[in-house]
Amino acid sequence: MTDILQEPAEPANQLPQDAHVPVTPESTQAPAAVDASTKSKNRFASVQPVLEKLFELYPQLFGERFLPLKLGIFQELLAAHPDVFKRESLKAALGVHTRSTRYLQSVATGQKRHDLQGKPVDEVAPEHIFLSIVELFQRRQARSSEDLRPKLRKQLLTAFEKSGLTRQDYLARIGTPTEAIQALLDEVLTEVEQQRARQAALKKAFDASGQTVEAFADALGMRVGEVQAALK
Repeated sequence: MTDILQEPAEPANQLPQDAHVPVTPESTQAPAAVDASTKSKNRFASVQPVLEKLFELYPQLFGERFLPLKLGIFQELLAAHPDVFKRESLKAALGVHTRSTRYLQSVATGQKRHDLQGKPVDEVAPEHIFLSIVELFQRRQARSSEDLRPKLRKQLLTAFEKSGLTRQDYLARIGTPTEAIQALLDEVLTEVEQQRARQAALKKAFDASGQTVEAFADALGMRVGEVQAALK
């Protein structure tokens, strides 16, 4: 089931099948767009009964609030409900669910993965958080005249900071984004690296000072809270 829950299951520069397609008059809508919209609606309609059953059985996961699902939950659902779910229809339903905007939002925020009991069990991999952030940005930017890159930059910065990874390890995990995303990401990675270097230098100076945090902060003209945050 890891193939279903490796969010997002498609490359970040491709539009998932359940993405919303802008509604335009038929006379101006390109045949390809009409076909994609029809396929998306048909796909959702075919799995809707399964999604409704998942909501009925596990409202804490599939209800008003979506939560990231633990890897392997596909097999657990089949084992727990052999008379309720069929392999192919469940796989298709989970595919639609994990490509939905609401689900990607839960992944992008870095929430933990949850089991069938609704308990947090595993961290979401940094690359899944990154891909979800980028996919949500691309969906929203396609529907908005506003430049959403500043918000994307902030999200990417937070995601890289929380990952705790080095620049090299992070890039190795996320693969190759589009040129525009890569340029923005390079800025973010450089900023975080510089911030980490300043924190490391500050911690080294504090350790060598033999002072209290309060005295050290006063000597540098910094707020105590700033120093405490940098020393964590």
